[in-house]
Amino acid sequence: MTEAADRILLNAEVHTLTDPDEVADGVAIRDGRIVRIDRAYELDFLAGTETEIIDLDGSIVLPGFIDAHTHLNMVGRRLVHADLADANGPVDCLSLLTESARESGWILGYGYDESEWDDARYLTREDLDEVSTDRPVAAFREDLHVASLNSVALDQFLDAMPDEDVLAAGGEPTGVVVESALDVIFEATEPDAAEMRDLLTAAQRHANARGVTGVHDMVRNSTAPEVFRDLDLENELTLRVRLNYWSDHLDAAVETGLRTNHGSAMVETGAIKSYTDGSFGGRTAKLSTPYADADTTGQWVVTPEELDTVVGIADRAGFQACAHAIGDEAITAVLDAYEEQTADPEAARHRVEHAELLTDEHIERFAELGVVASVQPNFLRWADESGLYDARLGEQRRRQSNRYADLLDAGVPLAFGSDCMPLDPLFGIHHAVNAPDPTQRISVTDALRAYTAGAAYAGFAEDRRGTIEKGKQADLVVLDRSPWEHADAIEDIDVTMTLVGGEVVYDGR
Repeated sequence: MTEAADRILLNAEVHTLTDPDEVADGVAIRDGRIVRIDRAYELDFLAGTETEIIDLDGSIVLPGFIDAHTHLNMVGRRLVHADLADANGPVDCLSLLTESARESGWILGYGYDESEWDDARYLTREDLDEVSTDRPVAAFREDLHVASLNSVALDQFLDAMPDEDVLAAGGEPTGVVVESALDVIFEATEPDAAEMRDLLTAAQRHANARGVTGVHDMVRNSTAPEVFRDLDLENELTLRVRLNYWSDHLDAAVETGLRTNHGSAMVETGAIKSYTDGSFGGRTAKLSTPYADADTTGQWVVTPEELDTVVGIADRAGFQACAHAIGDEAITAVLDAYEEQTADPEAARHRVEHAELLTDEHIERFAELGVVASVQPNFLRWADESGLYDARLGEQRRRQSNRYADLLDAGVPLAFGSDCMPLDPLFGIHHAVNAPDPTQRISVTDALRAYTAGAAYAGFAEDRRGTIEKGKQADLVVLDRSPWEHADAIEDIDVTMTLVGGEVVYDGR
């Protein structure tokens, strides 16, 4: 006798996203796993007296989205402090910061993007002094590679910052700091475990509401790993979390016996994470030729020699490695380190995070080395004509950025993430499908796979999730409309339900 399902999703358009993609009427779930994908009449045989039947009224069912590059505590901070993402200029930012100020301590804002303002400049100390002259104020740019500080914060922390990372005019600090100088502010504003729990639970709700069932979270000098594991033990975690530890933690990770893929069904150890360069927005991404709007080629945040050492130690200790690299010079440095320091490239599955300014040679090397391109399609919002990348890179290089079609054509493993700018897979998928240049533009199916099967592969989880197949974990997302039928408006599609391990963790019907 066939054992009944715990839950059956019916009257749906279920896309397995296997190769080829197959379509069914519904899916049956038992003990957190998929037991059948079939036509409605076949699923009726799995309905018992206690089976929950959910009629989806023709909605689209996909594998749950896996965001391959997040900073969840930063999502939480934007939900708790001032969210500056939609500010239309400096005055709007100051108003939002003032409104969000708590009774004491730091006044914080996250996510401003001056490239979309009429007055396209960074916030300055003079701006932020209007928010407060007796409390420290910090406003972080969208990319988290640039921050703006008021005079109180500058006076308190300037001596601890590298001179080269403090921007000045006429010999005086402007209040704008970049790269390593931000570490000082991050350390000063780091939440304790209680506050971190509030931030992560808020971010978790936000992620589930956008169809996210798993994240690869980048963690550094933070209580986040402890909080994630506590939430797991208390059965309060509704996201599968893969912890990519900053290279600062490499020695400790080795000493404590952590290894890539160790952990529970909900929290596991991922890669060792490093930087190489900065960002286009801060003009700190490392380029082979100068920026179009400044006489600089960017900077090394971590030198190639330092990166080479980190990759070697990580690889020998059994860790996957992932390295932030945006500019073409930085990407070359990462690929060199992987080629020189990796004992078994196929098994290692090392990753390059962002990989924005790729050359043909880079793409060939990605394919040869089996390196995963862990990229952020939402960055294409800046790749339009007259956008940020046009200003920073010029027309030719901005068209050569984020070459997803070329990567797929070369057989490079492609994983999508958001970098929380914003954390919203459908927003990113929309931009990948509707990208400005053919080398960037990919099909709806390929874009969905990069946010599901591709991200699962980047986390060694392709046998457990990423497609809808019998035996896999029932991590699913339900959409109100078809992204294939509304390819020009995917960002406007709503998530109506999210399931993790067969349990409904978000219901927006």
